[in-house]
Amino acid sequence: MPEMADSTLAMEFLMNLKTGVRNTAVAITESRTPEIRTLLRNQLEAGLALHEEVTKFMIDKGWLHPYNISDQYEVDIKAAKTALMIGNLNLFPGNTSRMGMMAQIDADE
Repeated sequence: MPEMADSTLAMEFLMNLKTGVRNTAVAITESRTPEIRTLLRNQLEAGLALHEEVTKFMIDKGWLHPYNISDQYEVDIKAAKTALMIGNLNLFPGNTSRMGMMAQIDADE
C-alpha cells in the first residue's frame, strides 16, 4: 500500500508540474516586458527540467509507461481496483460511540 501512495503522490506532482508549465507558457505570451518574459522563460525551463526528472523517476519505478499503452493500462487498472477496495473498507463501524474512550470534557465544570 505505501508504494501505491507514493505512485499516486508522484502522479499528482507530475500533473501539477504539467499545469505549471502550461500556465507559465501562457503567461509568457501575455507578458509585456522583455524582463518578465526572461523571468518566465527561466521558470518554464526549470519546470520542464523538473517534469523530466519526475517522469524519469516514475518510469524507473515502473509507475509510468508513456511509451507502452498496454503496460500503462495494467497500472491504471490496478490503481482503480485498489481505489475501489479502499472505498469498500468499513472505516466507520456501526457503533461509533466514544463513551468511555476519553475523559468527559465537562466533568470538571
